[in-house]
Parts: sequence; C-alpha cells; structure tokens
Amino acid sequence: MALMRAAVMNGFGQPLRLVDLPVPVPGPGEILIRLEASGVCHSDVHIWKGDTQAPVAPDPFILGHEGVGEVAALGAGVEGWALGERAGAAWLHDTCGICDLCLAGEESFCPAQRAHGFNVPGTFAEYVVAKAAFAVKVPAGDGPALAPLMCAGLTAYGAIERAKLAHGETCAIFGCGGLGLFAVQLAARRGATVVAVDTDPAKLDMARRMGASATELATATLPDTWPQALRAHATINFAPTPRTWPAMQAATRPLGRIIAAAMVAEPVPLSQEWLTWTGITLTGTSVGTRTQMAALMRLHEESPLESPVEVIRLQDASDALMALHEGRAKMRYSIAF
Repeated sequence: MALMRAAVMNGFGQPLRLVDLPVPVPGPGEILIRLEASGVCHSDVHIWKGDTQAPVAPDPFILGHEGVGEVAALGAGVEGWALGERAGAAWLHDTCGICDLCLAGEESFCPAQRAHGFNVPGTFAEYVVAKAAFAVKVPAGDGPALAPLMCAGLTAYGAIERAKLAHGETCAIFGCGGLGLFAVQLAARRGATVVAVDTDPAKLDMARRMGASATELATATLPDTWPQALRAHATINFAPTPRTWPAMQAATRPLGRIIAAAMVAEPVPLSQEWLTWTGITLTGTSVGTRTQMAALMRLHEESPLESPVEVIRLQDASDALMALHEGRAKMRYSIAF
C-alpha cells in the first residue's frame, strides 16, 4: 500500500500531527493530485482554531486549500485531464450545481458547497483528491509561488470583480498582506488609481512597487486625514481587524462601493443614516468561481503576478499557522513537498 506524509489536525489549536496515511484513491469524477506545494491561508487558521467549524469534519482532518501539483491518477469517467498534467486544488471541492446561486454563476456562495481542508481532506499532504470539474488548470511555474493563487489570488480577483472596478477609478485597498498585494496588482492592471493602506511601511513600499499610485499608513488619525483627492470609488478590506472600518468609511466617496473580503468576526458601527446620506453600497465577497479562476490563470500566464512567499516544510505547518494567528508572518507561507 502506497503511503503519503500528511499534517493532520490533532485538536483545535493543537500542533498538527505528522503521520503516514494511505494515498487516497480517486472516485468517479475525481482526480488524484501529487502535490508540489500548498499555500497556508488565514482561513486555515480560523479552521485550526475552531473559529469556523463544518457540520462534519474531514476524515482524515487535513487542512489546506491552495495546492499545486500534477495529476497522478484519474477516477472513472474523468474527461479533460491527463496523467502528468499540471493541476491545482482550491477552496471549492464541489457545489450542488442546481441551486439558484450555482445557476446564477455565484457557486462560491452555494450553501451545499464542500471545501478542501474544511469538509474534505485538504492540501497539507503529499496527495489530494479533487473533483475533476473543480480542479484548476495551472500554468507552468514555480509550485510554491503558484500555490497562493489558488485562494489568495482568486479571492483578490473575486473582490475586484465584486467591486466592478473600472479603468480610471480610484481603489483603496486596506491590508497589504498576500491578498492585498494581489489586489494591488490586479487593480493597477485594470487602470485604476490604487491607494494601498497598511500599518507596515515595508508592505506599503512593496505595494507601491507592485503598482500602487499612493500609500497611506494606517494610524488612529487616518479617518480624519484621508486626502479628499484620493477618495475611492471602491474600497476593499483585506485586513482581518475591525479597526480599519472608520478609515474605510472616510476613504470612500459618495455612491462608492465597500467590499468586505477579510474574515472579521467583530462588529463595526454602521449607521443607516450614513448609508442614506452617502449612497454607499456595502457588500461581501467569498473566494471566487471557476470562471474567475480560469480568467486569473490566463492573466497570470500572460503576465505573471508577483507572489512573495516564504517556503517551508510540512513539519513547519503548525509554526506557520501560529505565526499567522499572532500576526508575525511577513509574507505568505508555502509548503514545498
């Protein structure tokens, strides 16, 4: 029996356990991906800490939803995939395909969706099973650098789409971690004037290098000092904190759009009167769709997006989760197998 190395949940908030498990066998309509790399996402932290729990946990409980590798086996009835082909496993394992949301092209909001590392075993392992219809056609390139595109890149792309960002508009991007830096690049490529906001001057320097036209240091006084000339048509938050909210309001012009992309559980003050006076639209976004993923892969293949990562080993996954939880991570982590 062939075995694989995997990092398995050993209780919420506990160090992951490195174990040898049987290599899974793909069922009908599924493919087996031999992974080169897996990104470590902040969503993994929420699942690891027990902040977000599925009704039924994966068995085995393997985190991860940013996997890149090659097809190692095909399940019965699979078409459109070949052995050895480059493939990715993202957040969505599958959806129902028949609800109003799926039929409207909003499958990432399907209430029956199953996700890698949440409902089914994920990518913190040497192999992962993915639904052939939801697996990602991945272009050539370095696996650890490509892996974050599976979620961070797609979430940024989905947020830009949700914002309906147009050429010539101003876009304020709060939080210049992995997701925010992807969004800076994507917004700049659309011809937007990008204003990047973060607490870390080094991240702001990186944002400017990646296409931001202006930067603002996130301080307590920013809501009172936001430049009128930089008031945004679209404001997108990737910072996992409610402290960005006052500055987000100040940054957005009347009839602008605010998109919540970060997972912020704490409430923020919101006045309906403020909405009435400003006409601002407030909405959320969740990862992205297969159509958006295909568009992102084409865009990356034509002109690669920068993806600074710190490459780690599988045995370092617990340390990476803790660093993300404590805010010590300087860039995205990517596990190399």
